[in-house]
Amino acid sequence: MAIGMGVGYYLGAMAGRERYEQLSSLFHKARGSEAFDTVEKKARAVLDLGMERARDVVESKIGNGSEPELILS
Repeated sequence: MAIGMGVGYYLGAMAGRERYEQLSSLFHKARGSEAFDTVEKKARAVLDLGMERARDVVESKIGNGSEPELILS
């Protein structure tokens, strides 16, 4: 999304203020749509799931966090 916003801003700046205003208006309309809300919610869910999985992997590698593991070689 950030890349799309950056490209839109760049193209709007190249085309002048009027074109920038058009792109900005389209973006605000899209952002207020139900489709955008749905995509945003799904993206947040994917990120949350990824964070949970990453946390589980880290905890499994270092233990449960209560006491450090003693590894004797």
